[in-house]
Amino acid sequence: MRECYGRCAYTHKTHEKMAERLHSRHKRAKWANIILSALITGGAVGIIFSKGSAYELYAGYATAALSIMSLIFNAYLKDLDPGALAQRHREAASDIWNIREAYLSLITDVVDQQTGLDALRNRRDALQLALHKIYHGAPHTDGKAYGKAQAALKYNEDLTFAEDELDLLLPSSLRRSTRKP
Repeated sequence: MRECYGRCAYTHKTHEKMAERLHSRHKRAKWANIILSALITGGAVGIIFSKGSAYELYAGYATAALSIMSLIFNAYLKDLDPGALAQRHREAASDIWNIREAYLSLITDVVDQQTGLDALRNRRDALQLALHKIYHGAPHTDGKAYGKAQAALKYNEDLTFAEDELDLLLPSSLRRSTRKP
């Protein structure tokens, strides 16, 4: 169960990192599209107001080239849609987070030894089935996202808190630092 929890933690973080990267790519693509459109518009307006100069010829070629680039870029974005893919990764991460937390609760119940073995097995099997359904519909991640997730979990300690940090997040009645031993 600990290994399942660890795999869920890594997969959750990997989907988060993949979503962040795709969202960033989507924002850059939108800006690139705006810039291309502005350059095309500027070239077209320049041609309209030029008086048959050599500028008109070069501006026409440049505007045509930019228009072709814009068409190719928009066709590429239409099929890829990094914004929608980022949203699918966010949804997968959210679903996996819920399973990860359920595994954590299950591990806590094992340690507390308050639940029977059959009940624990049933919960474990239900979690594995739910996780399989999530994985089946989740988009694929890549090594770059996994590397960022690994760094976040190992070195930035994304899933851990210091005792005093936890105390600051809790109401004073639940803080360990204010409870008497």
